[in-house]
This record gives sequence, structure tokens and C-alpha cells, in this order.
Amino acid sequence: MNLKSLNISPNWTLFLDRDGVINHRLTGDYVKSWDELRFLDGVLDAIRVFSETFGNIVIVTNQQGIGKGLMAEETLLEIHRKMVKEISEAGGRIDKVYFCPDLKSAGSFYRKPQVGMGIQAKKDYPNIKFKNSIMAGDTESDMKFGKRLKMKTVLINDDFAVARANPALVDFRFNSLIDFANSL
Repeated sequence: MNLKSLNISPNWTLFLDRDGVINHRLTGDYVKSWDELRFLDGVLDAIRVFSETFGNIVIVTNQQGIGKGLMAEETLLEIHRKMVKEISEAGGRIDKVYFCPDLKSAGSFYRKPQVGMGIQAKKDYPNIKFKNSIMAGDTESDMKFGKRLKMKTVLINDDFAVARANPALVDFRFNSLIDFANSL
């Protein structure tokens, strides 16, 4: 199976993880201010390509830094507003950013790999069909989220460990978001 065989069109939705996919992941820390968010190479170009291809583009991101008291929800919302604005200024589009502030230990329905953010996106955008959706992320949790909703999954990671450990979770693998975009 290859991506072209999926016949991706404007009736498809792209779900994107944030940290490690759109911006550099801060190992052992959280992006707590706009100054700490650094787009990965090629991301703005990739999202511009996706905007020409997918009908809906949403971000689904776990942000337990809020639950840990390391940042306020308003700070995260401001980071996301600025991120979406910069993406838009580069010719791309993000329709909505969904986030779960809950601690991993809380067992929240909204925290990936649980499907709450996907269900909320479908409520907000009734045209979303999960069978015509792709989840692009860099972790096993992202892949499980996608598979639980019957999406195609794209692992964005230059480390083969997730794909080797759980090959059934990964439909496609690319080193970067721009590599994924260029494959369309």
C-alpha cells in the first residue's frame, strides 16, 4: 500500500501531533512559551502542501505541563494562536488545535492514546470520516490513537524503534513531515 493509492482528496482529514512532529520536542521538558517553540525543518512548507490536499487539518496534542502546574492554559492557548498564525502566514492552515491538559496518571478519555480529542473533532466538524483520515505522529501513543479510530497512521520519526516494536500500528513511516508531504 502506498499513500497515492489512498486517493487523498479534500474529503480527507489530517490529524497532526504537535511536539516532535511540528516543533522540536524538548526532552524532559515542555514548550512553556512561544519563544521555546521551534518549528522543525520543512514543517511550514509541509503544512502548506497539506492545506492544498486535505479538507480538514487539526492538531491533537497531550499537554500535561498544564496538569503539572508548569504553565497556565491561557499560555498554551497563546502559543497555539501564534503557531497557527505563523502557519497561516506561510500559506498553510490549521482548522483547530485540540489539547488534553490532564496528567497521564488521570486516565483521561481525552489524552492520547484515548480517542476523546478525535471524537470532539468529529463533533466540531461533522464531515470528518475517520476511515478517510490520517493520524501523523511520532509516538506509539499517536499511532494507537489513529488505529483506535480506524485511521491510517503515519509515523514521523527517524527512529525505527516504534515501527519495529509495533508494526501493525504503523501504516507509513517518514523521517519528517516534509518527507510525508512530498510523498503525496
